Amino acid sequence: MDRTLLLLRFLAERSELKLSEVRAHLGVGQSTAHRLLAMLVYRGFAVQDPASRTYRAGPALFEIGRTVGDGFDLVREVRPVLAWLAEKCGETVHLGVLDGTQVRYLDVIESLSPLRVTGRTGQSRPAHATSIGKAMLATADDDHVRSLYLGGELPSQTARTITDLDALIAELSRTRARGYGRNRGEMEVGVCSIGIGIVHPARGLLGGLSIAAPEARWSAAIEKGHVGVLRAAAAQVVTAVP
Repeated sequence: MDRTLLLLRFLAERSELKLSEVRAHLGVGQSTAHRLLAMLVYRGFAVQDPASRTYRAGPALFEIGRTVGDGFDLVREVRPVLAWLAEKCGETVHLGVLDGTQVRYLDVIESLSPLRVTGRTGQSRPAHATSIGKAMLATADDDHVRSLYLGGELPSQTARTITDLDALIAELSRTRARGYGRNRGEMEVGVCSIGIGIVHPARGLLGGLSIAAPEARWSAAIEKGHVGVLRAAAAQVVTAVP
């Protein structure tokens, strides 16, 4: 427990950490340092950059900082952007964070349409079955994703849910290539969505944004339009967050 707390403080003090720096700071071996970091990543207290393989403070650590008065409130910072996104697309929009293999939804603005996707604020959903979850998972490398799903099993939500880890890895590769995540009835029958990860240059993965709509109101052309405003919204968040 003491080592974990020391590591959390070290993460909070540094913009990024290498595995070797964690080993030296804690005075532990490589396997112990890697295990501690993997646990923090799994719980959302740290994120790993897939390119440099360095570690940064994660969204869960920022949430704790927010509660003790560091002035940073992700929901507050993103709310104006979420409102702008909802107005532009006319559909239900969510803000969420990655918590291990789950997406935890922090805020929502529902569509004004009578036929709409309802909000999930305060709820969690499997990341592999949601567009926002796949978008955030895609910010990590394949080895890290595999470490999150050690059993290799992904619970099914509908007949369309990806339930094979190799298939998920392949989908995350496509997600990185296109720049956003897709969901076609994988979490709920009749619901489509797209999601994007919000990666801050200093804070790392902050969370993600998504647009969700009934399948009857979705098409390739509509998706293309939504992608543009979703990317613009993510860019606005990065600019707004200190």
